[in-house]
Amino acid sequence: MKIKKPEPFTFEAGPRAVLLLHGFTGNSADVRMLGRFLERQGYTSHAPIYRGHGLPPEELTKANATQWWEDVLQAYTHLEELGYKEIAVAGLSLGGVLGLRLAYSKKVKGVIPMCAPMFFDNKTQLTKGFRFFAKEYKELEGKEAAVISEEVDQLMDHSEEMFQEIADTISQVKENVELIYAPSMVVQAKNDEMINMDSAAYIYDNIQSDSKAIKWYDAPHVITLSNAKQALHEDIHMFLESLDWEQ
Repeated sequence: MKIKKPEPFTFEAGPRAVLLLHGFTGNSADVRMLGRFLERQGYTSHAPIYRGHGLPPEELTKANATQWWEDVLQAYTHLEELGYKEIAVAGLSLGGVLGLRLAYSKKVKGVIPMCAPMFFDNKTQLTKGFRFFAKEYKELEGKEAAVISEEVDQLMDHSEEMFQEIADTISQVKENVELIYAPSMVVQAKNDEMINMDSAAYIYDNIQSDSKAIKWYDAPHVITLSNAKQALHEDIHMFLESLDWEQ
């Protein structure tokens, strides 16, 4: 079976722009419904796909967190080159971590980290998640169970460096969250099976913005695809509407 490769998207709808960042092993589909919702509200959105993502799992292990950060910067520049002067950022999981980094590295109108980890005490969950992703991808390719098992085991043996880079990125951002002064809406799922949920409080407590909120939802880790997505969309819209946009 041929697997359709996901693509980045840009939905242009108005002068206010939102950069949407997907999670680890994910792709632009993670945030596509949010992008379409924002489009209907008159907001432009752009979602990149980081290197190695949206491809066979072997390609993901060839990429690294430094490249993913470069991809986020390039996506921010893409919106600037399209003429957008005011850009907010919303990111899911690892995308939330990268969004926080963007918030203290560039000028952003507001930042929305969603289920973003601040403590790398979830390596078991992350490796389990990567193993599940790899197995599912190979099943969709139509490979036999024995072949899948062997190939997934090989992938896990070669993924140690990738996970260490993710850990280093999380630690770096955690140490610099207090440099964020942009208005912030911290989103956390109550049934998050992937990260330490104390991360949400850490982000909220350490961001230095005078305008910040923390919101909890009855949802799993990938909150953007959950039954809570409509409430999430509406809350994000309210947050964006509260910002002091020039136009």
